[in-house]
Amino acid sequence: MVTSEQRRRQLAREKYERQTERRAQAAKKRKQRNAITGGVLALVVVAGVTAAATGVFSSDGKKDSGAQAAPTAAVTPVKGCSAPAAGQPNGKQWQTEPAMSIDAKATYTATLDTSCGKITVQLDAAKAPHTVNSFAFLSGEQYFDHTKCHRLTTEGIYVLQCGDPQGTGMGSPGYKFADENLTGATYPAGTLAMANSGPGTNGSQFFLVYKDTQLPPSYTPFGKITGGMDVLQNIAAGGVQGGGGDGAPVANVALNAVTIAKG
Repeated sequence: MVTSEQRRRQLAREKYERQTERRAQAAKKRKQRNAITGGVLALVVVAGVTAAATGVFSSDGKKDSGAQAAPTAAVTPVKGCSAPAAGQPNGKQWQTEPAMSIDAKATYTATLDTSCGKITVQLDAAKAPHTVNSFAFLSGEQYFDHTKCHRLTTEGIYVLQCGDPQGTGMGSPGYKFADENLTGATYPAGTLAMANSGPGTNGSQFFLVYKDTQLPPSYTPFGKITGGMDVLQNIAAGGVQGGGGDGAPVANVALNAVTIAKG
């Protein structure tokens, strides 16, 4: 028997799916229009956060002007957070997925040094080797440094989305790669998973789950938070700018640096 709380969550997810689908369609139309007129850079629908089987975490940002959005220097009102480190995302681009350079049998730990504190994650190279390889490659290229965690969801789905150098939900490293580790995938609190706009559209954007979340098995889980869960939950507790359950976090959270350690 479905409880009222379960029904409420279901309705919230369905509403979220409809909203993000409309956003994806609008972005697609803008891309087509821009390609025809040639007046501005074409919009690229890439890995972002949504709540639908066709892209629960898909792009939904504003039109891309071609400029990179750097974290602002303003002090956030969220206790425990500070102004992001000075600097801007490097916005590097590559045409193809990086060659495999990790050892799928080894253990890797990622440290996300955020403006709200450090979060450590044990990466699952055995089950998601291409994903971990890409994440390690981008980290080594300082691709994530000075990028915003641009989206927080606090209703129905409980995640913080990061990894976009543009800070709009529309940025990518220029390449895409296939999904992994989807069979039986679940998203309990502490999960690190890839954002996407559909099958095989992984890029640089990822999300951190701060509370057990029900999602279709469409987003590659590739790590588990081992430290700093309180940091993530503090960011979530700060809420969304302007209220509501989906948008930029009140905490002006940015990734000052992301590093990977083997062993």
